[in-house]
Amino acid sequence: MSNTVIILIAVIVAAAVIAIVAYIIYRAVNPRLKDDKPTEEEVAEEELNRMLSPVEDEKAIEEMREYDRKLQEEENGESESKKE
Repeated sequence: MSNTVIILIAVIVAAAVIAIVAYIIYRAVNPRLKDDKPTEEEVAEEELNRMLSPVEDEKAIEEMREYDRKLQEEENGESESKKE
């Protein structure tokens, strides 16, 4: 065999050894914990908490209350007209 083929094989083997060692170190540092999977309820709750943030602006709170009052009045008006 020629020297270039031997050098090529040595480089490929060295790269493979480095890759295997890096993978083993990665797995030792970051083990997969299959027992730590959250339940669907926990995932849903985390997603809701992420999406829904509490309203802290007093003006916005008052506007939401006013909107709720209008909806209640409209619903009460519609339900009374259906009774008649």
